[in-house]
Amino acid sequence: GVNINELWLSQPDTGEQALDIAEYLIRSGGVDLIVVDSVAALTPQAEIDGEMGDTQIGLQARLMSKALRKITAILSKSNTCIMFINQIRMKIGLVFGSPETTTGGNALKFYSSLRLEVRKVEQVIGSSSDNVIGNKIRVKVVKNKVAPPFRKAELIVYFGKGISREASILDAAIKYNLVQKSGSWYAMGDDNLGQGRENVIEYLFKEKALANELENKLRKIIFESPSQDSL
Repeated sequence: GVNINELWLSQPDTGEQALDIAEYLIRSGGVDLIVVDSVAALTPQAEIDGEMGDTQIGLQARLMSKALRKITAILSKSNTCIMFINQIRMKIGLVFGSPETTTGGNALKFYSSLRLEVRKVEQVIGSSSDNVIGNKIRVKVVKNKVAPPFRKAELIVYFGKGISREASILDAAIKYNLVQKSGSWYAMGDDNLGQGRENVIEYLFKEKALANELENKLRKIIFESPSQDSL
């Protein structure tokens, strides 16, 4: 999770102000990570000063293009990572291809070293059918300048808890045959872990030593002798 004692929160009034703050923090070298949440909310000053009915085309795209030209130059000389969270919009009147696009123009797509597409796959149901306790999330690498792109991962995010480490361990352990699944039962060799996915995840959460053992075995399989299928 996030150490809130070392978290700085800024709520600027305009997009220009937000990106100026980001540039200042990068130049200072005093922070390791900057998160801009979100690109869609970076409202240019001219749009704020204008009337509600004014037509102002490309203001946000021009703002992002200029800011990224400045930020990229100094990022390479610092140890700071900047993360932009964006939103999906739909292109109007598109006949061929995907109608989905992201806000803020194309500059962010070109300048970014890594782009992740995060989507909800399904809901995670608890003890009863109307008890939704989380979401299953699929993350796809759509651009990567430092490693092979287009890989995917699925994560369980529980409401109020965040990403479930134990669910990720269980899924990987089944994939690499460290845990065997038969119907609704889960076993590790001759030892039964329990019945039902959520019960086994809860069991791994309580049995930290077992979860750590599985994680260490998985790290050896995946990272010490990696193959194209295991990554």
